[in-house]
This record gives sequence, C-alpha cells and structure tokens, in this order.
Amino acid sequence: MEGIGISWNGLLAQMVNFLILLALLYFIAYKPLRRMMEERSNRIREGLEQAELAARRLAEADEEARKKLEEARREGQEILSQAAALGEKLKEEARQEARAQAEALIARARSEIELEREQAIQQLRQEFADLAILAAEKVLRETLDRERHRRMIEEVLEETKGLRGK
Repeated sequence: MEGIGISWNGLLAQMVNFLILLALLYFIAYKPLRRMMEERSNRIREGLEQAELAARRLAEADEEARKKLEEARREGQEILSQAAALGEKLKEEARQEARAQAEALIARARSEIELEREQAIQQLRQEFADLAILAAEKVLRETLDRERHRRMIEEVLEETKGLRGK
C-alpha cells in the first residue's frame, strides 16, 4: 500500500481520529439533537392531543348551546301560547262581566219602569177618584164627604182589579 501512497500509520491515526471525532459528535451533538427532536415531537403530539380535546370540547359546547337554544325556543313558544290563552281568558271574562253588567242594567231599568208604571196607575186612580167625586157632586148637587167617596171608589177599583186578574 505504500506503493500507492497510503501509509498504515497515517491511515490508522486518521481512523482513530475519525472514531474519536465520531464519538465526540455522538455525545456532543447527536444525543442533544436527538433529545431536542424527541422533546419537540412530544410537544407537537401534546399540542395535537390538546387540539383534539379542544375540538371535542367545542363540539360538546356547540351541542349544549344548540340544546339550550332549542329549549329556549320551546319555552318561548310555551310562554307565547300561555299568553294567548290568558288573553282569551281575559277577553271571555270581560265579555261575561259586560253581559252581567248589561243584565243588571236591564233589570234595574225594568224595575224602575215597573215602579213608574205603578206610580202612574196610582196617580190615574187618584185622578179618577177625584173626577168621580167631582162628577158625583155635580150630579147630586150637594157636598159630599170627599174622603169617604174616595175610599169607596178605591174599593170598587180593587174589586174590579181582582175580577180582571181572575
């Protein structure tokens, strides 16, 4: 090998130097670089796991929000239907109250009309009795006891009223 210009001593020294350099690079550069790469790989894996966890939580939160929104809509519809039912109930109560007031007003008016009718009949009887006494006085041309004749006429009217009622 010396003929081609390679010396065994130089080759052996270079191989030893290369192995020493390789061992130094292995301990000084490769191990820390490998550790750093593993740490980075672990951080990336943890980040992905956290991202997946966050995505699941987001999906759960979206589902929960959707459920709550649906429940709120349902409750809103229930409230609206209850309000409509209450409105109808209040309208019906107002109608019934108005009917009751109208019936009371009609009953009061009828009783007032009946009272006025009775008063008018009583007044007519009084006037009739007065006219009958006046007529009787003129016919007999004498003064009669007005109160006595009035009672007699009222008795006759009561008797005729009793006969008409039967």
